[in-house]
Amino acid sequence: MTTAEILEAWNAHLALSRRRSPHTVRAYAATVARLLHALEGEQDWQSLARIDAATLRNHLAERRAGGLGNVSAARELSALKTFIAFAREQAGDIDATRPRLRGPRVKKGLPRPVTPDEAVNLAETVAEDATAPWIAARDRAVLLLLYGGGLRIAEALGLKAGVLPLGETMVITGKGGRQRVVPILPIVRDGVAEYARLCPWPLDKDLPLFRGAKGGQLAQGLVQRAVARARVSLGLPATATPHALRHSFATHLLGAGADLRSLQELLGHASLSSTQIYTKVDAATLLDVYRNAHPRA
Repeated sequence: MTTAEILEAWNAHLALSRRRSPHTVRAYAATVARLLHALEGEQDWQSLARIDAATLRNHLAERRAGGLGNVSAARELSALKTFIAFAREQAGDIDATRPRLRGPRVKKGLPRPVTPDEAVNLAETVAEDATAPWIAARDRAVLLLLYGGGLRIAEALGLKAGVLPLGETMVITGKGGRQRVVPILPIVRDGVAEYARLCPWPLDKDLPLFRGAKGGQLAQGLVQRAVARARVSLGLPATATPHALRHSFATHLLGAGADLRSLQELLGHASLSSTQIYTKVDAATLLDVYRNAHPRA
């Protein structure tokens, strides 16, 4: 088999069977392409299924020598293990020994939430900097969805206009095709309705809800750059990104008494362990308040 044929099958598996995002497909494809390039000789599914830990260790050692950090190395190892499992399925070789290799230790950083006022101010400032009223309404609506509903930016920008008009809840399809019900606050509902009223492009039900200046689907990079400009104006740290609004949604709900299982459902996490990080965030926030307020701290 050629490298192109292997990568084509791998990409199709990620996109269709595992329903990974385009970004993940590109990253995993690049990771596997580097491994295939490093391997000598023509490859087939049987030989790929038998890649062992020593081969992976040597490959990753070369990557680390080129400056690959711990976090990236851990991600590459995860991608390669997933690929080898796929190769075993393709080879029909379910008895092949899986490579046992532990990735580098990665210290998990805590998400940095913004305050409720900062979240709203960020949305308003982005809107004020927009070049047209409908773009101002669009950007404000997107950011309110991220903070008000805890959506990932890809989930918000992937919405179809068929969700209009918004009700009190909305069904979101997240990672892995998992669906969840998200409550919609009145301020979010009004913000999206104002955008829909001003949008110059037709909002047919099968078309993207949030549109770029030329009518195509709004790109994540445009939102990220707009937020970056706004946070400078507001004096917010570099951690105040669109994704930080989702973290803030979770942190503020937990601080107000939401239980972890409910929060897991609202965020669309497959595992409760992904949600438990917010207990540490809330504790960190309380410690910050304590240190700043207590006279003996």
